[in-house]
Amino acid sequence: MHISSQFLLLGVATAVDATAVRPRGTSTTPDYFQTSYGPFAGIYFPTPTNCGDRVPIIGKGDGAESFKHMGNLSPYMSNPSGFGVKEYSLPPGTNITQMHMVHRHGSRYPTSSASVATLPNRIAELLGNGTRFTGNLEFLNTWKYRLGKEELTALGRQQLFDSGVLNWFNYGQLYDPSSPLIARTCTQVRMLQSAENFLIGFFGPKYAENITLEVIIEEPGFKNPLAGDKACPNNNNDRSVGGDWANAQWQEKYLKRATGRFRQSMTGNLEWTTEDTYLAQTMCPYETVGLGYSPFCSLFTKGEWEGFEYTFALNYYGGNGFGSPTGRAVGVGYVQELIARLQHRYPQLDEGFATINETLDTNPTTFPLNQNLYFDFSHDTTMFSMLTALGLTQFEDFLPTSGPPEDHQLIVSHIVPFAARFNIEVIKAPRPVRTKRSNDPHASAYEHEGGETTYVHMLINQRTISLGRSIPECGKRDDGWCELETFIEAQKENIAKAKFEDSCFGNYSVPAYGDVTTGAI
Repeated sequence: MHISSQFLLLGVATAVDATAVRPRGTSTTPDYFQTSYGPFAGIYFPTPTNCGDRVPIIGKGDGAESFKHMGNLSPYMSNPSGFGVKEYSLPPGTNITQMHMVHRHGSRYPTSSASVATLPNRIAELLGNGTRFTGNLEFLNTWKYRLGKEELTALGRQQLFDSGVLNWFNYGQLYDPSSPLIARTCTQVRMLQSAENFLIGFFGPKYAENITLEVIIEEPGFKNPLAGDKACPNNNNDRSVGGDWANAQWQEKYLKRATGRFRQSMTGNLEWTTEDTYLAQTMCPYETVGLGYSPFCSLFTKGEWEGFEYTFALNYYGGNGFGSPTGRAVGVGYVQELIARLQHRYPQLDEGFATINETLDTNPTTFPLNQNLYFDFSHDTTMFSMLTALGLTQFEDFLPTSGPPEDHQLIVSHIVPFAARFNIEVIKAPRPVRTKRSNDPHASAYEHEGGETTYVHMLINQRTISLGRSIPECGKRDDGWCELETFIEAQKENIAKAKFEDSCFGNYSVPAYGDVTTGAI
């Protein structure tokens, strides 16, 4: 009991260390309002509550499952089905020597330009014209829009903190306290908040003693590989809206019955459209991650949530992936930076500077080449373009507007949900690792001959991607790994495949959805 009490006290003291007080007499602020670190922690035992018993989503079973089908609006989850490759632990004697991570921001409120934010005005317009809602929609007669803008929700902050803790357990051994790090993020507030919450989870509240956060301008015309769309004009005009068109076509199909149900629960003005139904469906994930609950969630069937997921697949395929003329170009700047870091040299002019910032990426202060850990924070669309630029053809198959093909791989909630991340590990092995590993746990994973070999292992949301599936030169390995030099050479070729200048600045005709299949014009 004595040991348990000491442990409890230590745990509480650690938990409230940020409220440590200063010695008396050093400030006119009362001790109990002091928040700076001092010689002792203010121990505080809060009154227990039952808040932890509350469930942030309604119901169980299909109700809870719907939150796994919300595309990029899904709360973070590791891919529940994997990417079609086996997961292996590191063979004895093999070590991760370097890790490169790109992380999406956590769950947020809608952006200022988000169409979902127009729903309250739409409902107010209908009510003003005499419409009344009945049945399951009766709540709309008095419903109020209570979401903020742009910033992370409480859940979003937790997601990044939890990710920082998890990544510390996985990669903390790579941190060298004698060599402070540089991490990078963008100037949007949710990007800053995400980076900070992650770093607090990884290093603790004094993270600034271990790592410096570099904040790159995120505005049109500024080169920023973590927001590559800002330096690619054709990504932001009609040349890259094929995914939006495909999304709208699919909405008319999968929401036809739901739109009919909504109209049946209305009296008076019945001018309720498919677009209105889609906005109502979109309100569910936003209210849930922002407020903890949404009455909109129960208005849709399991099949309609699966249809909702597919809308995002169409959007990302046609707007940011292999179906977009700028799909590769927006993400290729990160590919250049990754190659530079892997080879411990600055990006090369003969490879083209694409979306990288020449000023920052040729400066050892802002683009160090000697780190074991690289943390970058980006957006879902840019991250999907990075995966496209990396040549992950696993996600290249054409997606029809008639409905999802069986076993298609581009499931957005598995790739870029809120707080998504991909990790690229550099692994050194004393000998070549077998391409086919034995199921016998006592069998060696190594080949009998050969010397030290370095591999790349890539994970998206804690699940291995088979690099050999997209890069044939990597070979058909059942662990998904690829030899480092093979991976680097393939990525150098991917820089040219992006056709950055032509794709981003070319004066070409607007391609129809389906015309582009390589991620470049």
